[in-house]
Amino acid sequence: FGARRAQGYDAAYFGARASYIGGCGSTSCVMAARDFGIPASGTMAHSWVQMFPTEYDAFKKYAEMYPDACVLLVDTYNVLRHGVPDAIKVFDEVLKPMGKRPKGIRIDSGDIAYLSKKARKMLDEAGYPDCTICASNSLDEYIVRDLILQGARVDSFGIGENMITAKSDPVFGGVYKLAAVKDGGRYLPKIKISETAEKTTIPHLKNLYRIYDKETGKAMADYITMWDETVDIENGLTLFDPVQTWKKRTFENICLRKLNVPIYVNGRRVYENPPLKEIRAYCRQQVDTLWDEVKRFENPHRYYVDLSQKLWDERHRLLDEYGRG
Repeated sequence: FGARRAQGYDAAYFGARASYIGGCGSTSCVMAARDFGIPASGTMAHSWVQMFPTEYDAFKKYAEMYPDACVLLVDTYNVLRHGVPDAIKVFDEVLKPMGKRPKGIRIDSGDIAYLSKKARKMLDEAGYPDCTICASNSLDEYIVRDLILQGARVDSFGIGENMITAKSDPVFGGVYKLAAVKDGGRYLPKIKISETAEKTTIPHLKNLYRIYDKETGKAMADYITMWDETVDIENGLTLFDPVQTWKKRTFENICLRKLNVPIYVNGRRVYENPPLKEIRAYCRQQVDTLWDEVKRFENPHRYYVDLSQKLWDERHRLLDEYGRG
């Protein structure tokens, strides 16, 4: 729902694509829906209701124009006193004679848990148990979770500003730095040193592996190695924290999957972007390999990304060489 709050055209357009990959079911950004094949969905605006003499008139005209996709916004004035009763009246007087069923109502303010329960009861008693309820209003993952825990009768959530603006974590700390420079037939490793350990870069060409537990299929950690390094897991694999090096763990009964995928080889593109639905399915499958403890909102377990001994040694060789002064 966030196109109008997005920080620029590209954020609205590609943000809708990214949100769909991440799990959203549809988008209100019609251009993104058209170009990327994402299901489009949306409802009326409060300004639509305000243009008409009464809320009933606004609902009636909307239902006449969109009988096959009629979702009415019921909170412009008063959800339970006017909004839902007016919606039901329009469903009875406009849609029912056409042989159409309403798609839903949307609540965009107030106590959504309370209002959705009352609205659900009113819709059911009026003969519209199939009429869905959508909730919006600056929702984020915490509010959605709380609404579910409170038993809110909400079938779908319209997420806008908190997703499209990356409000919870708006600054991306990672930046590009050189890792290696080609010199004839060899690569010279390069490093950027910082007084903050986490900001000191990892030099050289690298491979990245994901470690999976064979029994559960869960992802255990990621493992970064030198590009020409062979990884032997026959007797297990011991990882150590690259900053707090005394923290070690040995993984057994595991399998590795190399995550590097070549896009260009010798200047020629060798990769074709998969269809968006395939990317989305892959994203969901990968998230499902994470433990619930890693995915929880508060105090999640840390998912480790560790270095091989060879890569760690190379990094510290360069730290010693360039850090003497």
